[in-house]
Amino acid sequence: MRVRVDLNISLDGFATSEGSTPESPMGPDWERLTGAYVATRTFRRRVFGDESGAGTVGVDDAYAARYFEGIGAEVMGAGMFGLHHFPDDPEWRGWWGDAPPFHYPVIVLTHRRTGDLDFSDGTSFHFRDLSARDALDVARDLAKGADVRVGGGPSTVRQFLREGLVDSLHVAIAPIILGRGVNLWSGLRDVTRDFTVHSEVAESGTVHVTWSRDSIL
Repeated sequence: MRVRVDLNISLDGFATSEGSTPESPMGPDWERLTGAYVATRTFRRRVFGDESGAGTVGVDDAYAARYFEGIGAEVMGAGMFGLHHFPDDPEWRGWWGDAPPFHYPVIVLTHRRTGDLDFSDGTSFHFRDLSARDALDVARDLAKGADVRVGGGPSTVRQFLREGLVDSLHVAIAPIILGRGVNLWSGLRDVTRDFTVHSEVAESGTVHVTWSRDSIL
């Protein structure tokens, strides 16, 4: 069982932009940041339910496929689920509506909401007010031996990195400069010092960098 992170970031390290709204939850730069990933055949099939075979293949698609492989549970922050924009709506079921793309248990770190939310596709959201380490203990139990992913956002990922809880950190670096938002690397000097690093450039110009505590990349 490994703890994995996969994030899209800009050349200057930003994983989110400013100016998010309920109508545009990820902010005005999100499409630029994630464009190569969203264009892949795997993303279109897994998230949009597109079984036509449309979408890009190649390096970006290989990493998109790896994103979904071997995961048994996930941890995410309240903002990624959307609770910052809909804090008082008990009917809010996340940005994905009735078809979330996870198909496994997800721990949502929040003090705003409690209980569980179950979907027919195997996805379940568990709302918990926990530290990073305690959340990981719960996620490990739910994952039943499979990997746990820390899905985001960047502030949540930084908590796990600071605690030394991450075994594999993959960032897809889009060839853009944002200059604003939440920076993944803020306060994390030398966090990858003891990791093995592997990098690969995709056809889109995206640079995929993976730091791993072992030889499995």
